[in-house]
Amino acid sequence: MYLGFDTSNYTTSVALYDGNDIIQAKKLLHVKTGERGLRQSDAVFQHTVNMPEILAELEYDMSSIDAVAVSTRPRNIEKSYMPCFMVGKGIADAVSKFTSSRLYYTSHQVGHILAALYSVGRLDLVERQFIAFHVSGGTTEALLVTPDKDEIIKAQIIAQSLDLKAGQAIDRTGVLLGLNFPCGKELDKFSLLSDKNFRIKPSMKGLDCSLSGIENKAKAMIENGESKQDISKFVLTYISTSLEKMTELLLEKYGDLPLVFAGGVMSNTLIKANLVNRFSAYFAKPEFSCDNAAGIALLLAVVMVLSLAAPFLGYGIY
Repeated sequence: MYLGFDTSNYTTSVALYDGNDIIQAKKLLHVKTGERGLRQSDAVFQHTVNMPEILAELEYDMSSIDAVAVSTRPRNIEKSYMPCFMVGKGIADAVSKFTSSRLYYTSHQVGHILAALYSVGRLDLVERQFIAFHVSGGTTEALLVTPDKDEIIKAQIIAQSLDLKAGQAIDRTGVLLGLNFPCGKELDKFSLLSDKNFRIKPSMKGLDCSLSGIENKAKAMIENGESKQDISKFVLTYISTSLEKMTELLLEKYGDLPLVFAGGVMSNTLIKANLVNRFSAYFAKPEFSCDNAAGIALLLAVVMVLSLAAPFLGYGIY
């Protein structure tokens, strides 16, 4: 039995993987009405309160735990750090010690990628090169993913948003519209009620995009009295158009590599439909696209299958 922990900025998550099925327990952190996010101190406090509650939801025998994994930072790159991940790390360290099970450290981003691959039945891609998009509240990145003996997969940023991230654009607009944070699901719902079509030229700099224009345009639309439906569709169309252009340019540069889309934003109906219409790609299922610990638990299974026993340079086996 493999146990995974992830304490990201907005979700407390635990997952168990027995080699066949994944059982997840998770809880969204509470953001006060009208606010656009959480201070790290507030996130740490809520994770600390949530963790015993969601662990109690999972029925398992502590003696059956073979290995424990945890995301300890956003990305597997130097100086990538957020205090909220230390809550999961502390719990994982303790569980590993008291069950005498092996302990693996990885990143939140690797967890997203592995969860996406599992949800579409393509964990085999960890043994070849592919392009993964990680699009969420704090990230809008295209990654060249390659097999790596130390980290299982190494994700190199090859394109990104240079300013506002897709999830930030969605949540900031949603808060302006009076929606509940996080605003993705409600914005998705409103966008599907609009029959207006928007022609948008994405703002690109090389392979990178800029999304900063979304917020100002949305504010102007609100001031002009335009409907929530049309504003929602504009925001999501802008993001979709930018991702489409990034994908087009990346395939021109890197060739016809497999495409994987992960992260909470990629569960959006309009964005996914537009990308599916243009590209052959894999999309994480909704329950595996938002923040979760499933990919963290899956890391352990991948390690065992690939028989990787070498240390992970401080992000691996202990």
